[in-house]
Amino acid sequence: MKWFIAFSINFLLLNCSGQTQNVEKMKVIYVYDALCGWCYGFSPVIEEFAQVHANELEIEVISGGMVTGERIGPIGEVAGYISWAYKDVEKATGVTFGKAFLEGVLKEGKAVFTSIPPAIALSVFKSLKPEQSLAFASRLQKAVYYDGIEPENLAAYGVLAQEFGLDANDFTAKMQQKDYANAAQEDFNKSAELQVSGFPTIFLEHNGKLVLFGRGYTAIQNLEHQFSQAKKMIQL
Repeated sequence: MKWFIAFSINFLLLNCSGQTQNVEKMKVIYVYDALCGWCYGFSPVIEEFAQVHANELEIEVISGGMVTGERIGPIGEVAGYISWAYKDVEKATGVTFGKAFLEGVLKEGKAVFTSIPPAIALSVFKSLKPEQSLAFASRLQKAVYYDGIEPENLAAYGVLAQEFGLDANDFTAKMQQKDYANAAQEDFNKSAELQVSGFPTIFLEHNGKLVLFGRGYTAIQNLEHQFSQAKKMIQL
């Protein structure tokens, strides 16, 4: 399971299917996964980027479905890899993996790692407070890798939602409704349609054009440069 591998940055101009839409703001499509260690490290960067460009951009967060199907299993199966790979993420990004994760969930090795419940949680949240989706996505990652919640612990997501002013019990109940599971699957499908092969991956969308401008962990200065290049490409 190659959870922590950053991918090289390149630029790719793609054509969006469907009719051209005239929108006031450009859209950044941020494809991430709650269990992606490099996405956890990238969270402060993308949040800073979104804040700086709040007046010109809207942000859509998509769950990529990194750990689904046959990849789902006890974290103990990959604990040996994560136990040293997380140090690379900390060194490159400045984030910290918490004691509750490292000495609890990771060391015990019994927690089932699956991207599905956090993706459903994000789908529920997007239906209630879409404008804070990026912040919630970041909180999901901190909950896993710092606070040490187990991905299948639905009640834990309700507690996180409560931090954003939502009712914990209602949130947990919604997570068990089929509509939100379907919405999470739609995110996975969109990630596949965009041919995303690693996380995080970032696209710029405007007037029917789509430009890939970030893949893998990227420092804020480099991300800004790549964004400037993407804007030029999308205006061609």
